[in-house]
Amino acid sequence: QVQLQESGPGLVKPSQTLSLTCTVSGGSITTNYYYWSWIRQPPGKGLEWIGYIAYSGSTYYSPSLKSRTSISRDTSKNQFTLQLSSVTPEDTAVYYCARAVEPRSVRSDYWGQGTQVTVSS
Repeated sequence: QVQLQESGPGLVKPSQTLSLTCTVSGGSITTNYYYWSWIRQPPGKGLEWIGYIAYSGSTYYSPSLKSRTSISRDTSKNQFTLQLSSVTPEDTAVYYCARAVEPRSVRSDYWGQGTQVTVSS
């Protein structure tokens, strides 16, 4: 089975960059045809898709977050990362990595457990 695990700081100061890493085991992030995604859930709100890096290395981001988002990967470590710049308290959420089964979708067959990120001084 594929397993995903998020890691990174749980507290980020306003205006700084949020950086998270997803470590994947049980499957390669280069395997056809999957889309390695970041999704978040603010308190009391629904899931929000952030973006993905595909098996090919191509990226796609939510239009509302595109200007602040960068997703990259390290195939030697089977990891992919999220960087979200210029954060505000509105970026406080539980952040998930997941394996999407189709592009530009939150429909996923495997999810990480999620990690809480709080933006505060």
